[in-house]
Amino acid sequence: MRVKAFLLAGALASAGPIAAQDTETRQLTDHQQMVHDIYRDIIGFRTARGHQQVDDMVAYLTKHLSDAGFAQEDLMVTDYDSDGEPTQGLIVRYRGDGSSGEKPIVMLAHMDVVDALPEDWDRDPFTLTEEDGYFFGRGTMDNKYGVANLVGTFIRLKDEGWTPNRDLYLAFSGDEETGMVSTRAQAKWIAENVDPAFVLNSDAGGTALDDEFKPLAMRVQAAEKTFATFELTVTNPGGHSSRPRSDNAIYELSAALLKLADHKFAVQATPLTRSYFAALGQSVPGELGNAMRAFAENPEDPAAVATLQSNPETVGMLGTTCVATMLRAGHAENALPQSATATVNCRIFPGIGVEQTQAELARVIGNDNVSFKLMAEVTESPVSVLRDDVRAAVAKSLAARYGKDIPIIPYMESGGTDGMHYRTLGYDTVAVSGGASRSQDMYAHGLNERANVDAFYSGLDHWTIILKELAGR
Repeated sequence: MRVKAFLLAGALASAGPIAAQDTETRQLTDHQQMVHDIYRDIIGFRTARGHQQVDDMVAYLTKHLSDAGFAQEDLMVTDYDSDGEPTQGLIVRYRGDGSSGEKPIVMLAHMDVVDALPEDWDRDPFTLTEEDGYFFGRGTMDNKYGVANLVGTFIRLKDEGWTPNRDLYLAFSGDEETGMVSTRAQAKWIAENVDPAFVLNSDAGGTALDDEFKPLAMRVQAAEKTFATFELTVTNPGGHSSRPRSDNAIYELSAALLKLADHKFAVQATPLTRSYFAALGQSVPGELGNAMRAFAENPEDPAAVATLQSNPETVGMLGTTCVATMLRAGHAENALPQSATATVNCRIFPGIGVEQTQAELARVIGNDNVSFKLMAEVTESPVSVLRDDVRAAVAKSLAARYGKDIPIIPYMESGGTDGMHYRTLGYDTVAVSGGASRSQDMYAHGLNERANVDAFYSGLDHWTIILKELAGR
């Protein structure tokens, strides 16, 4: 990798379009206005694979941080080749005075997003729009809120003249949603050059809200499933479409996918998932809460398992999941297909492994004509410990935000984050996002991604309180 220190001019000019006047009038503090503006501007960068705008976003962020007083040598941009496409990472150092004698703290976020097609959305996905109490736009939750909140916090603390008692670092990756090349390299650099006490991730966790937007619990991601993508391919000699064969690559692949659609992997229960459901089930009302408590008591309860597997928010916590996400087949409308390929994305329960998962998929399909190809390097990460000092700092932030104690519940993430690569290097890594949302408002990676406006603003003190607790004099 090539590392360079920098000050890049013209960053503001490269930002995306600015949304119209907010639909709601509210009195904002200077800090709220600053973070809102950063959030608005970085939503405007189409930092999805294929558009090569991560470097524009990096330039924009470093301009703001430089203007706030961060020295050139404390802003490090790294260039990467992510599967044939250039991207960048950004590491920011907030120098402490060393008075605590403690190792540094590292905070994570990612700057890239899953692409969004404007023609499919109700609003331009790359223009921040406030409407009906929500901010709409790609990355509003995943993960440009984390980026804006952390950058805004660093700027705020610098403006206050605050000096931490240990070094603090931001590590922003540029391809978390795809190859994680920048993530792996940054984690290695952090391990070799920083050796932090622990790592805090902004890309998961956060406050779960009920239907009336009242807080249920703070979810702290302490583990995550293994991300693995397979290509399943059927090949065929093909031929002229006017002379159909008894075998057809598209039909064979379709039959295989239908078998996968009907398959459910074995239910898994660990102390982490059972304790999570037991705790959260005390606050979640109705059938879902009952199922959580029942599963925590007896993971073999069929009614509880059925309820939890039917809910998109909980199905991933019960075991391995594999789902078809992409298709390509054939080469001409008047020719029989010579190949058909499906992309199948798996989120593998810890301890199961890729080989065992592939073997189960092959057994379910039962067709030797279907070949498997693992598409990228796989990382299996251990469970992290939620330290007492981190728990206490998060609790103080929650008390300031909600005026009361909120349960803090570690859990296993069904998706994947940058955190896995820090865990594999031996660093306790927990995700404690300042975000807050209802389950029905989770649209990350989907159409019309959104963040609740009130939750956006109420979370802007989150990282300030945590960092002053963990690195205050």
